[in-house]
Amino acid sequence: MHHPAASVIRNVRLDGGSPVDIRIADGVITGIDDSAAAASDTASDGVVDGRGLLALSGFVNAHAHVDKSWWGLPWQSYGGEGGTDGRIRHERARRDELGIPSVATTAHVLREFVRHGTTAIRTHVDVDLGVGLRGIEAVREAAAAYGDALQVQIVAFPQDGVLRRPGMIDMLDSAAQAGVEFIGGLDPAGIDRDPVGQLDALFRIASDRGVGIDVHLHDPGDLGAFQIELIIECTLAHGLAGRVNIAHGFALAQVDAAHRHDLLQALAALDITMTTVAPLRLPQLPLQELDAAGVRFGFGTDGIRDLWSPYGTGDLLGIAWQYARASGLVRDDDLRRVVEIATSASAPLAGLHAGGLVVGGRADIVLLDAENVMDALVRAPEREMVVGNGRILFER
Repeated sequence: MHHPAASVIRNVRLDGGSPVDIRIADGVITGIDDSAAAASDTASDGVVDGRGLLALSGFVNAHAHVDKSWWGLPWQSYGGEGGTDGRIRHERARRDELGIPSVATTAHVLREFVRHGTTAIRTHVDVDLGVGLRGIEAVREAAAAYGDALQVQIVAFPQDGVLRRPGMIDMLDSAAQAGVEFIGGLDPAGIDRDPVGQLDALFRIASDRGVGIDVHLHDPGDLGAFQIELIIECTLAHGLAGRVNIAHGFALAQVDAAHRHDLLQALAALDITMTTVAPLRLPQLPLQELDAAGVRFGFGTDGIRDLWSPYGTGDLLGIAWQYARASGLVRDDDLRRVVEIATSASAPLAGLHAGGLVVGGRADIVLLDAENVMDALVRAPEREMVVGNGRILFER
């Protein structure tokens, strides 16, 4: 897959300001200068006419499942039972027939992510006794088509539980030895019914193998909060500060304000991050409280067009819109902050520096037709161009 390098992106606007030229070398922004849109080298190799479009940093999808989708296959009707356990059973019953996981379907998902502006991804990839590590291999092969232009980190994800499936602890350990960046967990109480046992096993592997932990936590209210407390205790005991993430974590928004304050302070002290897919039927993680405590968090698309749900487009900016709208955010500063979380602020959640569109930053750049950052968020216009690590990945 050929992705031509961009050396200059001329005549673009940063947050609605005056036009500038962004200069790029070896995937890094080397200069941001007043635009010389009439310069004679506009048609030269590597020089892009930005046409006065708004430039944003590349989007960071901090919670994806690129291995699960049936994208590229004929429409698959929703079936099976509801609830986490019901969806797990349905997926296990049908995935082999659909050839999931595969390089081809993963490539479709990555293509949609990229054309919507995503340039960095943390993806959960199922590992279990049926699929083994094949999903990890498929994701790596599909991502390799982009080279270093698309950043992809992998979480080995035990979708069917850890303790309730004999052999899963050894499989997660094997995945950690095989080079994944994180191992995952799933509702230690709700699925395995042994939160202490599951978390002890995960943290022991992470500590031994030098990987991080990213736990799906759907359990609500006090039960979910109790597990957040256990994750905090394990992070401290195993010295994994800055290497643990809680995905979903609905319970944080469901407990009383005083309890939430204490949890946020403890999370921030150990730099335990959070990720959300902004579910519409549940209270959102509170932006101002997270920021005030210093808890870093990011957005993700979750699964798209898979055996869990037919919904999803791969547009991370759409998830940011959903979060802002569901949270009732309307002020410019809040809207800007949501876009920042969807872009440069979350780069560390995918293994990159939080540079943004500054000299010295990684050249992950999205061009779209919008007046300013707020307008881009509330309208989510089509992406006109996507540049990853200085290479043109998509042009409409």
